[in-house]
Amino acid sequence: MKAKTKLAVFASGTGSNFVAIQAAIEQGELDAEVVLVVSDQANALVLDKAKAFGVETFVFDPKAFTNKAAFESKIVEALHIKAVEGIILAGYMRLIGPTLLHAFEGRIINIHPSLLPSFKGLDAIGQAFEAGVKITGVTIHYVDAGMDTGRIIAQACVAIDDADTRAMLQTNIQQVEHKLYPETIQTLITKGDFS
Repeated sequence: MKAKTKLAVFASGTGSNFVAIQAAIEQGELDAEVVLVVSDQANALVLDKAKAFGVETFVFDPKAFTNKAAFESKIVEALHIKAVEGIILAGYMRLIGPTLLHAFEGRIINIHPSLLPSFKGLDAIGQAFEAGVKITGVTIHYVDAGMDTGRIIAQACVAIDDADTRAMLQTNIQQVEHKLYPETIQTLITKGDFS
């Protein structure tokens, strides 16, 4: 029997996608194991959730390092110790630099709450809501050196008409994210993209 694919989840916030991934693993829908949660925020709620699941965490303060290459080198070291095969960005609010991109080339994916290439960057949900578009959605893509510019893997639409408020739209988008992300990760594992 093949060993489960070892993943690291990078998050800066609440960790709702991390919880969805863990739930899919526990329900046997995702043939993976999250072996490390990486965060740049010492107070991120995802850290408590990781501890509740018994997942080890790696927290760093970017300001404590001379540059991005320095802190990414420390992260790569921690990832290699845990034999991580793929990196899952889930609300990680930093651009990935050359050090991580080189070490995990083609094995870093991100989830973004819009139908890329529309509404890149911060507050994509608010951007879509304010723009008055009728449809937005969720995109899962490979990570490259740009902001939300990597090759698209999967997308799902979310109708804005169904949301009276920005908060309601966020809830609707998260419901789609929590289903689409684990399914897409499993597809990539099946294809051998993380090995």
